[in-house]
Amino acid sequence: MLRIESPNERAFRSEVRSWLDRNIPDHLRHLTFRPQPADAMPWYKALSRRGWIAPHWPVSAGGMGATPVEQAILMEELAQAGAPDIPTQGLNHIGPLLIKAGTPEQKAMHLSRIVNGDAIWCQGYSEPNAGSDLASLVTRARIEDDHLVINGHKIWTTWGHHAHWMFALVRTSGKRRDGITFVLIDMATSGITRRPIVTIAGDDEFCEVFFDEVRVPLSNVVGEIGQGWKVATSLLDDERMHLGTPLSVNRALVRLKRLVARLSKQEQARWMARVTEAEIAVETVTAAWLDVSERFEAGVGVENESSYLKILATETVQSILDMALEVAGSDAARCEPVLEGNKRIDVNEMFLQSRRLTIYGGSNEIQRSILATRVLGMGGGRG
Repeated sequence: MLRIESPNERAFRSEVRSWLDRNIPDHLRHLTFRPQPADAMPWYKALSRRGWIAPHWPVSAGGMGATPVEQAILMEELAQAGAPDIPTQGLNHIGPLLIKAGTPEQKAMHLSRIVNGDAIWCQGYSEPNAGSDLASLVTRARIEDDHLVINGHKIWTTWGHHAHWMFALVRTSGKRRDGITFVLIDMATSGITRRPIVTIAGDDEFCEVFFDEVRVPLSNVVGEIGQGWKVATSLLDDERMHLGTPLSVNRALVRLKRLVARLSKQEQARWMARVTEAEIAVETVTAAWLDVSERFEAGVGVENESSYLKILATETVQSILDMALEVAGSDAARCEPVLEGNKRIDVNEMFLQSRRLTIYGGSNEIQRSILATRVLGMGGGRG
């Protein structure tokens, strides 16, 4: 952390650091993968009881109402302490969307359960033939009386095999962006089948979900029937903002520093300049995120800047982890983390896991196309 903090901000950092030191279970520190619900949700609920689970939500919705700097401090300290990852589709995606666009009934039903950790959410966007080209999705829904009846197939659904609810895009009419509807789906509904996917990194973060005549009340539609594309792009902008936060880059930096600390003093000195470069890169991501977040809070337009933040943060993570793999030397080939006493140091798990960062949330190639066409005016985009 290179920026100057106010006395109140320094006091908040000290409070967070002390609380995390006392409260993170040792077996959950410095994990690469999100722990299973039996471990992840008690930690989620501990953060909720402390009031820090939703720092970016307004107090009126059950959040912390933290400033961007306070949010950055919390993310930096979580990374430094090795806090475990938690499910964030509710906190970072559907929660903020419902705060802005949900009906009073949807807010009353879902927001407190997200904050309390009583409901896990997943996102039903991608399909086998509709990933970055999301407008080509074909999962269909017909209207019968006061329900949508859904048939189709979603894939790369983060924690879909654990989730209680899904927010999804389904086609109710039309082609491409026309006729897409945004809907909330209770995952206990009859006709839903889930199948986990094991990734190259060895985790089962993702799953595919099949819908066979799944009946969902029309009251679960967010926005209007057939107008879901506008709702979805608003949520994707939020998703890219969160992919561009200081959390993931700081986690990568912590991994790098822990690997360097294992080297001899002579080798550590040889790596000092490159570690400093990595620290500066992390500060660059943090400064960019703070700039956009503070302008957003002030009501200044930040359209399309989520694309820039997503590119900057995800490629910085990959660059730092490339360096970490180089530091690891022959240990980079290990399938399991290094264990030194009760300390766990992951060598290549996070490197493998980070390969997907530049794909999900809209691939970085798509983000560059958005910036080229909408910001630089370099030609027309696809509909």
